[in-house]
Amino acid sequence: MKLLSLNLGRPKAVEYTDQPEGLTGIDKQPVDGPVRVAAPGQKGIGASGLAGDAVCDTRHHGGDDQAVYAFAREDLDDWARALGRPLPSGSFGENLTTEGVDVSGAKIGERWRVGSELVLEVTSGRIPCRTFQGHLGEKGWVRRFTQDGRSGAYLRVVEPGEIRAGDAIEILHRPTHEVTVALQFRAVTTERKLLPQLLAAGDALHPEATRQARQYIEKYGTAAHS
Repeated sequence: MKLLSLNLGRPKAVEYTDQPEGLTGIDKQPVDGPVRVAAPGQKGIGASGLAGDAVCDTRHHGGDDQAVYAFAREDLDDWARALGRPLPSGSFGENLTTEGVDVSGAKIGERWRVGSELVLEVTSGRIPCRTFQGHLGEKGWVRRFTQDGRSGAYLRVVEPGEIRAGDAIEILHRPTHEVTVALQFRAVTTERKLLPQLLAAGDALHPEATRQARQYIEKYGTAAHS
């Protein structure tokens, strides 16, 4: 398991974002590193956890619970075949393009060591947005990506450190619960009846998913509702 590509984005003016300045940092490009990774601060204030990486929409991206975004190269390759076009590492706006890691099958609260110092903790899947669709230029992309269910993973920084392309990735801790990134993603998008199950992940779960799960239980209890 390794960090195949380390990707950073710079602010770029585009027509497909609803940001007032028209800027996005989704166009991530590979760099060799080293790059310092640390907790950036709370959502709405902090941005990316990676030094030199731009997060322009701090309402929905960045912050401590979404400090780093990872996507599997194997899943990118599947999409490249499905779309009939090359998808270089960083194409999905991911900071970490991994090799040999089941990113969407990772459990909420799973901890990874990247390189010798950095420790990350899985918090949630990535919800696709209009900017993502515009960046790829694929009609109906938000729906298609959501239906596929391989969302990639957001991670928070547990121990800061420097990383570079080619670093090893080691799973330090894998929780005993069954709440994977894929299950969490389905619960907050297409299968809301799964929301109560998310609370088994405890404090590691992204606070927004925790809020949605508790609201669902208050309204419906733990019984299945669509």
